[in-house]
Amino acid sequence: MDYSNLRRQAASMKKSLFDQGYLDEQFCQVEDLQDEASPNFAEEVVTLFFKDSARLISNIEQALEKYPKDFNKWDAYMQQLKGSCSSIGASRMKIECMSFRDYCGQGNAEGCMKSFQKVKREHGVLRQKLEAYFQLLRQAGPTGAATRPSM
Repeated sequence: MDYSNLRRQAASMKKSLFDQGYLDEQFCQVEDLQDEASPNFAEEVVTLFFKDSARLISNIEQALEKYPKDFNKWDAYMQQLKGSCSSIGASRMKIECMSFRDYCGQGNAEGCMKSFQKVKREHGVLRQKLEAYFQLLRQAGPTGAATRPSM
């Protein structure tokens, strides 16, 4: 198997995730924390993010149903999700979380609902893309330091 080709594919996939706005510099900082003692650190952090974010999304869905037009409660839940997105560099999700929070500030329930659907869509797409990225990295085997995509 051509591991160098797999690494190039992974680097290209990562660059694409940056170019499309799915990820930002924070993701590289998470990858920089990997070393020989924890070679899968970034994947583990991302896995925890998706577990936690799925719980937060569920909490938001419940709050939207249980507390109609309680924009403060909705905003508080979305602030948690936005923080999680920021911590791994999930840029498009973070932007949509900020949009939701803006609608909360305006008292716009319809805007919140539409924005929340976008948050969920971005979450699903990002999950698929990062799962494919980490699968490719596992196939490529261990590498040196994480690399930043050239912008």
